Order: sequence, then C-alpha cells, then structure tokens
Amino acid sequence: TGLPLIVHTRDADDDTLRVMDEEYRAGGPFPGLIHCFSAGREVAEKAVAMGLYISISGIVTFKTADDLRDTVKDVPLDRLLVETDSPFLAPVPKRGKRNEPAFTALTAAKVAELKGISPDDLALRTTDNFFTLFTKAAAAVRGEG
Repeated sequence: TGLPLIVHTRDADDDTLRVMDEEYRAGGPFPGLIHCFSAGREVAEKAVAMGLYISISGIVTFKTADDLRDTVKDVPLDRLLVETDSPFLAPVPKRGKRNEPAFTALTAAKVAELKGISPDDLALRTTDNFFTLFTKAAAAVRGEG
C-alpha cells in the first residue's frame, strides 16, 4: 500500500519487541511509528534503530510519567512526532477533559522543554518528520495526489 505501519502497543514491551524484531528480520526496514508511545527506553531505542518514529501524546505531561520523560530526552529529534490521541489522554492542565487537537501545543511544549529547544523549533522538526514519514500527505500538500 505504500503506507506507514502504525504500532499501537500498551503494557506489552516484550511482545512488541519480539514481533517488531521478527518483522524487521523478515522484511525491514519499514516506515512506521509507535503511536501514543508509553513504553520503555529499550523499545524506543530498538524502534529507532529499525527506522521507526516515536509519537508522543499527552501522557508525557502526567506527573507519573518520569520514565517516559527520560526516554523522550534520548529520542533523536529526527525520529520524534507529537500527537493528540483525541479524545483521550489530554495533557496537563487539561487532563480529565476531552482531548482535542488544540491541546497538542501543550504536549509539544513539554517535549520541547525536555529536548532543550523552543516549541517553534520542535514544531518545525516534527512537521518535517511527519511529511517524511507520510509521503502521500506530503504529495497531497504539493498538489501531486
């Protein structure tokens, strides 16, 4: 199909790593991302090594997400995306409310802080990453699709 793989995994690091490794060995690398990333550092490192992107949701703003914040610091900027996961997982201070795309700025601000860059710089990098991964979207924006 030419579409990126979107991996949705939660509380299944060992199984995720096993399946990703099997698929990578069978036909990788393949374009894709781990949606709503909340796994550990090992999953992030292996996913990035396989060419996948890491997509960060509002979870990164939760007070219980210290391990995720530490992992985000180490994810290369050229492999990072930010997402809403609407209508779920609204970032602090909107936690508990219905999430919406406008709240992505709150998640991005936290990620930018963790990476030591401005939110504008993060927006440029993650937008570029999005269009690199989702080539059909890039073609549509250019009027080619």
